[in-house]
Amino acid sequence: MAHLARLKLTEQEVAVFRRQLSDILRYVAKLNELDVSGVEPTAHPLPVRNVFRSDQPHEPYTPERALANAPQREGSFFKVPKVIEQDSGA
Repeated sequence: MAHLARLKLTEQEVAVFRRQLSDILRYVAKLNELDVSGVEPTAHPLPVRNVFRSDQPHEPYTPERALANAPQREGSFFKVPKVIEQDSGA
């Protein structure tokens, strides 16, 4: 999974995550053994009500206004640290 997610993990990290994943899968197996007949399916334990604001058109931000508080910028773009390395072996 780490390879598919493009994560570089040490052998120690792999061992820790392997153990954690095994624990999670064992817990899911226990949950699958429960008798839930008669229990109504639900996505959320409490009633959920979305509160939407009115959809009013607004004047769009100019690039200058959007970038006004940016810690770093390059021209009219936000400049952020690189988070994904190029992998040519995909």
